[in-house]
Amino acid sequence: MESELKELNAHPQAAPQPESDARPLLKPESENPASSQSTSIEELDKKYAPYVRYDVYGPMGRGELPWVEKFLLGFALMSLLPVRVAAGTAILVVYYVICRFCTAFLAPNTEDEQEDYAHMGGWRRAVILRSGRFLSRVLLFVFGFYWISDKSGGREVDGELNTESADRNESEALEGYGAIVSNHISYLDILYHMSSSFPSFVAKRSVAKLPLIGLVSKCLGCVYVQRELKSSDFKGVSGVITERVQEAHQNKFAPKMLLFPEGTTTNGDYLLPFKTGAFLAKAPVVPVILRYPYQRFSPAWDSISGMRHVILLLCQFVNYIEVKKLPVYHPSEQEKEDPKLYAENVRQLMAHEGNLVLSDIGLAEKRVYHAALNGNISMPTVLHQKDD
Repeated sequence: MESELKELNAHPQAAPQPESDARPLLKPESENPASSQSTSIEELDKKYAPYVRYDVYGPMGRGELPWVEKFLLGFALMSLLPVRVAAGTAILVVYYVICRFCTAFLAPNTEDEQEDYAHMGGWRRAVILRSGRFLSRVLLFVFGFYWISDKSGGREVDGELNTESADRNESEALEGYGAIVSNHISYLDILYHMSSSFPSFVAKRSVAKLPLIGLVSKCLGCVYVQRELKSSDFKGVSGVITERVQEAHQNKFAPKMLLFPEGTTTNGDYLLPFKTGAFLAKAPVVPVILRYPYQRFSPAWDSISGMRHVILLLCQFVNYIEVKKLPVYHPSEQEKEDPKLYAENVRQLMAHEGNLVLSDIGLAEKRVYHAALNGNISMPTVLHQKDD
């Protein structure tokens, strides 16, 4: 999501920039500023509901705070924030040392223009996996997630259109699943899934070069996005993901793939249209629904800058997360032949089980909403845009 916010600042030609650096949330458009602004905000929030923040800190985390909240925030900034930053950094360094030790004298797997250590076996993989899950949970604890409400599903279920469940042989059922499909609310989603199943996920190529985090991502087996590579021999990220999902389905020792088919984060109350990448492999998936209940600050990374979100999150004394793992979803033959149908049926199931509202907007609308909040696009332009 941080890249999304950067792209907004990288394309100022969409509309003139505000004259001052105050960056108002909305600019009044009539002679009655208060009335016009209130109406405009309500219309904007209704149109872009999946990205609206309802916590004490308001849109973009820049709302006017009551004096009690100001006192609590100031106290946490001086006491809680430094401790959590130091503890989180120490945990990351410890895990980096573990990864460095376990990958010593080993060359990473460079197949398909990727680079990872996730396919190594033996004691090295066991140490990386177990220590990674444990330290991820410790890091969540440091961030204030002292308890995790985890509701796991029961038996495996078949696709809604599947009428051949009786013919599935026992060996196929034992193959398990190939990917974890989760709604996307925050970067914290990845940290939870690391503590739960330590899966691989999609990341930008630049992540592999980051200090400390780069090696950790390689041990996770991340699939790196390389948009600049267009050679005919390169199968693309979609092809790599499909192969990884199929491999995980057929080999229980292969790393599972974690995919967020919405393609961006929401406020946690909605479910956006699914992309088909997770469903092209025709393999069973495990749907996971995440929620972040809150009292003051919402952990959702929807319409707020990355640095502001991290600081405010670490200043909350207690944070909450709820997890609902649904049973393994086995696609029907019709769903296997139609990835869009497969994706939509899983989406409908997750919305029903998680009490989520289905929305038909996506990343493009989110960028428009951010631009409007930052004053980079005028309100009439946003509110009178035709819906696709």
